[in-house]
Amino acid sequence: MPRVKRGKTHVAKRKRLFKQAKGYQWGRKNIIRLAKTAVIKAGRHAYVGRKLKKRVNRGLWQIKINAAARQNGLPYSQFINLLKKNKIELDRKVLSQLAEYQPAVFAKIVAEVKK
Repeated sequence: MPRVKRGKTHVAKRKRLFKQAKGYQWGRKNIIRLAKTAVIKAGRHAYVGRKLKKRVNRGLWQIKINAAARQNGLPYSQFINLLKKNKIELDRKVLSQLAEYQPAVFAKIVAEVKK
């Protein structure tokens, strides 16, 4: 059995690990054992954070739509219900952007739904 030298792969793996751990504090940026666990945990938190971001943004959209709809005389739940009944297929992200940046257009949508 020929001898296998692992220098290149070991160095590359370590280099990749330290690149991911760049900016961490204390030994987590330059000690292999600490960097490995820190990178794994950071990856887990990042994964969960990507899921939470969607949840938080949807909540913010609902708050913005509710505020704008109430200014036009409808609560959020009735507004969404009437949108579905009138088959107006605008998602919450677009509705919240309209409510925030173009209130006149949003008011027209509310008026259309009220008919």
